[in-house]
Amino acid sequence: MRFLVGATWRAMSAAVQGRPRGLVYEKHGEPDRVLQLKDVSLPELGAFGVHVRMLAAPINPSDINMIQGSYAVIPDFPAVGGNEGVGQVVQTGSHVNSLKPGDLVILADAGLGTWRTEAVFEEEKLLKMPPDIPLLSAATLGVNPCTAFRMLSDFVTLTPGDSVIQNAANSGAGQAFIQIAAAKGIKTINVVRDRPNLQELVDRLKSLGADHVVTEEALRKPETKDLFQKIPKPLLALDAVGGKSATEMLRHLQHKGTMVTYGGMSKQPVTIPLSALIFKDIRLRGFWMTQWKRDNAQHKEKLSGMIAELCTLIRKGQLTAPACQEVPLADYQTALKASTTPYVTAKQILRM
Repeated sequence: MRFLVGATWRAMSAAVQGRPRGLVYEKHGEPDRVLQLKDVSLPELGAFGVHVRMLAAPINPSDINMIQGSYAVIPDFPAVGGNEGVGQVVQTGSHVNSLKPGDLVILADAGLGTWRTEAVFEEEKLLKMPPDIPLLSAATLGVNPCTAFRMLSDFVTLTPGDSVIQNAANSGAGQAFIQIAAAKGIKTINVVRDRPNLQELVDRLKSLGADHVVTEEALRKPETKDLFQKIPKPLLALDAVGGKSATEMLRHLQHKGTMVTYGGMSKQPVTIPLSALIFKDIRLRGFWMTQWKRDNAQHKEKLSGMIAELCTLIRKGQLTAPACQEVPLADYQTALKASTTPYVTAKQILRM
């Protein structure tokens, strides 16, 4: 079921049957070893609580890192995995004003545990979703599209015809970045790792609006300069990898260009040539979507406004969910294995 609206959503608000279950871990480690599907207890609803039936939740790299203990958010144990997802309100506390039973919601913060059938969240931690947004788009909206939107908006002033470069272009954030940039008339240079099914990946990214797709190996070759006879050198580089991949992107930035690092898939430090700093005045920044949400927690209209803009793009067909594989919660081990397998580009979505 990929697109649920109106009465269909309301039909799913029937009373939840059975005990709440979730993927629980009591210590850090590899997810396939420390996660267990268990019954979970729900706290009292309270005046400001919202009882939510979770519908779908993705497995993101940050979720894996959090369970491993290498992420900036450290949960209290026992903890439920997952930082993102979409659910439907079952019941609200007496003082809850912004939500009602049947509403669709996503999470406004990380570390709350979405890999579960039910949960009780505080009202302030939830954001109401329009009912006409496809299920998979809603489930994957709060992290990657928001990250792409903010990085395109907050660091340099871009106008139609400008170009940007990114690595990990096939990631969830990379796919969102391609589509949002295309909607704004911004050209994208998309760097991916070489792989057996490279042409298939290139075709998919171009179908999303990518202007150019190159491998990390090709980016290092002198012939790359020919690319910049067709489009201007990028003002902005988005780095999710670190290591040599980041260094190579730096070489192609314009004078006074900016590189924003938001991930470290290679687990290697970013190495900056002194010439890039001295002679090109390159600026280096970092970005973490969770921190942005927390910095703006008292200004929730900023988050809701961004979500509204992204939903408009979804309605126009300019922003779609990444390629997804839906997996029942009980088959979580299959989803975990796929999410950590090289060159598997489908986002694993746990269905509750």
